[in-house]
Amino acid sequence: MKNTLLLITLILFSAIICATSCVHKPQLTVSATSTDYPDSIANILVKKCTNAGCHNQASYQNAGELLLDSWDHLFQGGVSGAVVVAYSTKYSPLLYYVCPDPALGTQVNDPGHLQTALTTAEYMTLANWIAKGAPDKNGNIPFATNPDTRQKIYLTISGCNYIAVIDAKSRQVMRQIPVGNLLSISLHDIEVSGDGNYAYISFYNGTMMQKIDTRTDTVVGFVDLSTVAVAGQAGWSILCLSPMDTAIMLTGYYNDYLVTTNTATMTVNQNLSMDDRNTGFFTNILTNPHGVTANPTFDTFFVTLQYGNTVAKIHFGQPLWIKNISINGSPPGTDSTGTSPNPHQVEMAPDNSEYFVTCQNSNEVRVMDAHSDTLIKVIPVGTKPQEMAVSIPRHYLFVVCMEDAATTRAGARGSVYVIDYTKLQVVTILYGDFYQPHDIAVDEQDTLLYICSTNADATGPAPHHVPVCAGRAGWYTVYNLNTWQMDNKRYQVDVFPYAIAPRF
Repeated sequence: MKNTLLLITLILFSAIICATSCVHKPQLTVSATSTDYPDSIANILVKKCTNAGCHNQASYQNAGELLLDSWDHLFQGGVSGAVVVAYSTKYSPLLYYVCPDPALGTQVNDPGHLQTALTTAEYMTLANWIAKGAPDKNGNIPFATNPDTRQKIYLTISGCNYIAVIDAKSRQVMRQIPVGNLLSISLHDIEVSGDGNYAYISFYNGTMMQKIDTRTDTVVGFVDLSTVAVAGQAGWSILCLSPMDTAIMLTGYYNDYLVTTNTATMTVNQNLSMDDRNTGFFTNILTNPHGVTANPTFDTFFVTLQYGNTVAKIHFGQPLWIKNISINGSPPGTDSTGTSPNPHQVEMAPDNSEYFVTCQNSNEVRVMDAHSDTLIKVIPVGTKPQEMAVSIPRHYLFVVCMEDAATTRAGARGSVYVIDYTKLQVVTILYGDFYQPHDIAVDEQDTLLYICSTNADATGPAPHHVPVCAGRAGWYTVYNLNTWQMDNKRYQVDVFPYAIAPRF
């Protein structure tokens, strides 16, 4: 009975404190249900961050929309995304705001966040709990159920060399996968297998391609590319998975390579590769290859040569041949001056009858016939179109325009063009909370669209909190495919979020 009276007294006292210290809208009353935190964590988060602060039912909408009154609510994040990532103290922003000593970890200089600072022992209790997976009082780890079927979105954080794993239901970062090594940095592309079991990543400044098990979110293999390129480096760029996920074609941008790897053995298939071991026939054929797509039998490839007006069409078979295709009617070449299209990425249509090329200098999408290699149509888009994604049920081709300044949204730069690929017409243009967006992912299961903004320019929006590694933090935004409405959250991640792909 005494404990009950004490609890009621504390709740009433906390409500008075919040009423005088936080400006807020009327909200639901404090829940009487269990917080589901372990007792040691409840003593910190509930007593110091909720009852003594503003992250409760009464005030959380004016406190970054972060609600900390229960374990479930903690993992719904706030207006800037996830605050705790299980097993990762380095990338859990909650710790930045309660760190009492910079010697213990990243510290945000915001003394007004807590009325009473955490002690070192309290901070370490919180940090150790997160390092062990941030379990609830019954030992349940967040986002650990249904590993075989859970829908996830994989986002490369190029500036920090990790993969942010996004839970599709909550839209929050649920895991962080360290990748690369001292010889493989600057994450470039990511692709997920059709069965959803594996993801593959390339490194622009690297010597390998890595394989991730998406059920455990751990690195399980790699291809040693030092057997192909001089010192192993070639500006490894875009990945193209075969229809049965048995092979991957990978472009090498600055050493002009095209390499095929076996996904089961994680080795290079020399018979389906163009590298420094292949001289004579392929000498000086590829110049700055970047985007790549393939036909259904995975023996003919379309590769964008990023400067000029050329797509290389390569057939690995009997006979072996290569053809340079002009996408603008002028003789094929690699001169990037003037009005040259400078093809960046290439996307095959679902029926394999045509392919789409983003032209980052002429600001257009060129539609090419995949059989006759002739131009079908030119579709003007925003400034510096980059990556593309397809929604088959809706017949949409999404094109990210990285530097589009046509938006009227304050502090924004960039757009997404939505094209009906059956009619070759622009359906709508999204001018959202973007700043230099680079890539896009379609989640058909949840009818959502994910766009990642690099925010690399110093004139971009200031991050909500400091990133862990050097540079400017970026973010991702989420759109509903049925309504074209954004959920009005800026899910901050770390430096240079670059490539993004759905699990299923």
